[in-house]
Amino acid sequence: MVVLGIESTAHTASVGIVDERAEVLGLASDMYRPPKGGIHPREAANHHVELLPGLVERALESARVRPSEIDAVAFAQGPGLGPCLRAGATVARMLSLAWSKPLVPVNHCVAHVEIARVLSGLDDPLLLYASGGNTQVIAYARGRYRVLGETLDIGIGNFLDKLWIELGGVFPGGPAIEKEALAGQELWPLPYSVHGMDVAFSGMLTATLALHAKGAARPDLAYSVEVTAYSMLTEITERALAHRGHGAVVLGGGVACNERLKSMVRAMVEGRGGTMYAPPRSLCVDNGAMIAWTGHLAHRAGREVPVEASAVEPRQRTDLVATPWRGN
Repeated sequence: MVVLGIESTAHTASVGIVDERAEVLGLASDMYRPPKGGIHPREAANHHVELLPGLVERALESARVRPSEIDAVAFAQGPGLGPCLRAGATVARMLSLAWSKPLVPVNHCVAHVEIARVLSGLDDPLLLYASGGNTQVIAYARGRYRVLGETLDIGIGNFLDKLWIELGGVFPGGPAIEKEALAGQELWPLPYSVHGMDVAFSGMLTATLALHAKGAARPDLAYSVEVTAYSMLTEITERALAHRGHGAVVLGGGVACNERLKSMVRAMVEGRGGTMYAPPRSLCVDNGAMIAWTGHLAHRAGREVPVEASAVEPRQRTDLVATPWRGN
């Protein structure tokens, strides 16, 4: 079985093709980079509309499969930016109709879990999901993925983007802050906002900018932000592991590519006798292959929708999406 998946939840337009063994046959992606400031949803959507047809062709070409060999078309239904989601869904509907293939909606967050789960070989891991719009600790229980903890204000990636832009940089902020932090030496005290299983980043943003206005060096601020923010994420992940009683953790999302975050979580998990897995960067960031693989699981479990019932859901919650392929 071969499934084509389309990812378009935010800045990245991506098309992936996978088979029933989760082998990535083809993957073509392109990220929208605004000339200044953060992501403008409409401009990002226009980018996706322009690029997705060519990305479909590139993915098919690299996979060496013909449209007739595609068994289903999957798309990211939510959560995400409405205009961006609609751009991807429109292309998926067109392909479904043109090729006479089933149309399969996929939850973006669940897709991060499933691609990491199959690549790691871990049957029931906890997911630390750290991306632009989402910061969640997710685990499976009673037929669905449950959110054990999450951000109370902005996603960790959005926080890093906003901070970097305010410090004079350009989007995206995460990779730039990671590079800047390597030269940091002084650890400035910043708000450590952990509320049970939840976290918050807006206070850290305000405090960091205040320190910068007083003359704190940018590398030191980047270093301090990474240490503080990633300690918060490591803490709630450890608390979730203690709650579950077993120690397997996978990472997902663009921020999860950060080496400091990976090393902190790995040290914590292995210190508890557990296992941590981080997918390769191309499959950790937003990508069409994870949508295709989760679409394969959903389609195999009987999940497909007619075009008229395929509306996107920008605020779709991870814990409101059924996952029949997991069973009980």
